[in-house]
Amino acid sequence: MNKKPISLLICALGGEGGGVLTEWIIDTARHAGYPAQATSIPGVAQRTGATTYYIEVFPLTLAELAGKRPVFSLNPVPGALDAMVSSELLETTRQIGNGMATPDRTCVITSSARTLTTEERMQLGDGRAASEPLLATVAAFSREHYVLDMATMAKEAGTVVSAVMLGAVAGSGLFPFSRADYEAVVAAGGKSAAASLRGLALAYAAVSAPRVQAAYVAEVLQNNEQSTHSPQGLVANFAADFATDSGVNAATNLPAELAAQFPQPVHAMLALGHTRMRDYQDAAYAQLYVDRLAQVLAAERAADPSATHGFATTQEMARWLALWMAFDDIVRVADLKSRASRWQRVKAEVKAQDADLVQLYDHFKPGVPEFAALLPAALATRITAWDRARVLRGKLPWALPLKVGTHSVLGMLALRILASLKWLRMRGQRYATEQAMIEQWLLGVVHGTQRHWQLGHELALCGRLIKGYGSTNERGKDSLLHVLQHLAHGSDAAVAAKAIAAARQAALADDAGKAFDNTLLAHGVPAREVKAVPMRFVRNASKSQTLGKA
Repeated sequence: MNKKPISLLICALGGEGGGVLTEWIIDTARHAGYPAQATSIPGVAQRTGATTYYIEVFPLTLAELAGKRPVFSLNPVPGALDAMVSSELLETTRQIGNGMATPDRTCVITSSARTLTTEERMQLGDGRAASEPLLATVAAFSREHYVLDMATMAKEAGTVVSAVMLGAVAGSGLFPFSRADYEAVVAAGGKSAAASLRGLALAYAAVSAPRVQAAYVAEVLQNNEQSTHSPQGLVANFAADFATDSGVNAATNLPAELAAQFPQPVHAMLALGHTRMRDYQDAAYAQLYVDRLAQVLAAERAADPSATHGFATTQEMARWLALWMAFDDIVRVADLKSRASRWQRVKAEVKAQDADLVQLYDHFKPGVPEFAALLPAALATRITAWDRARVLRGKLPWALPLKVGTHSVLGMLALRILASLKWLRMRGQRYATEQAMIEQWLLGVVHGTQRHWQLGHELALCGRLIKGYGSTNERGKDSLLHVLQHLAHGSDAAVAAKAIAAARQAALADDAGKAFDNTLLAHGVPAREVKAVPMRFVRNASKSQTLGKA
């Protein structure tokens, strides 16, 4: 007898039920009469490394062994792994980088979902690692591979991702267990068994379906030919599935007159932006968005009459202009917090049944800037100066902490009244300030495009600098205005475009602004002025008490 144990490495992030999955597989092995062993190695934290569970199952039943017992390993050995299942795509490739998967032996089952790393979250720009090279790595370092959107499957089934991972393992045929063996163990889990079985069934079907197997074989034979299961095809399918699930159909939502006014490459982003403006304010505001975008389109058509660049500048302006014009304020927050769709989403997230009592509390802490935003300029200036004077005297900025029970009639009524103040937004100081800055940016993009297509395009991309709220939002605006004032008017438009691109990348890479200022100086323009920041001296209470007692 020269049979060897079948080995499986489970990679699950904190809170995803990796331990439960391991117990399910071990219990399934015992239920089917096979000897098995599991060990685990804890990760450092939820996103600096998964907790890995290593399982070995001997492919002969205890009855066939006739009293003999196999010897199992305590940890996985690189290059000697039969299968690996992971709930997160980047974690999958990290384990592949550790040498766990090999093209001639390992079956890799992974989720296409991502849980962003700390470094990805810290970036001011889009710091996400691209999925395409990750999926390509999975394909290159596996004997066979299955890529599922496990997070979506778990949500659809109303269960946790560990149940979906179990279904994927079962569907792969890795272990000599029947589907009934897996289901019998899960069914004994009590109250949540029904949801777990639904998740198991979804993943089992996705992995074991003959059409999926046939598509995979066809992809291998065709080598580089694109298919619905290639890394690029998977990303496209997932994007299409998301668009379908979210009810977004940009092409059909675009009014006919707008479709005729703008070229087809702009339609998708234009439709989303136009819809957002109507939802944010009203039809007149949406028309203002269209009028502004039309100015950019006219300038781009003049600078690139053959449309060599596919109207890329207008597309970028359609995106960033919509995001800036729909700036967040207390009216917007109240509107989003009090929507019926949000209540349904919360109920789905906590898996509440119709008979369950759900209480939802929202915490707000509006300060002077939030209230001043809705007031006329003269009054807003006065209360802002009052709050600034308080800070200069060593006090904290004034704020009003609120706890609103959104589940209650009074709480929901308060939010809906606040959400109805859209008319007041357009009369407030912030609206006037934001619109003036938007017009300045728009004018810079139009004039830049008229001078040189690349210059206008780089200025349009600078809309990425406007993000977040509070001090982050203010720093982004300061950076954009500085670019418009000092870099956009260079005598050589091509050189100015390169300088703007470098400055934008530096601003997005360093939230402190040092890299941005250094880039400005390197291109011969002054760095931003240093702003005064109030200093607060706080007495050391414990030291004072000690001195008093002495």
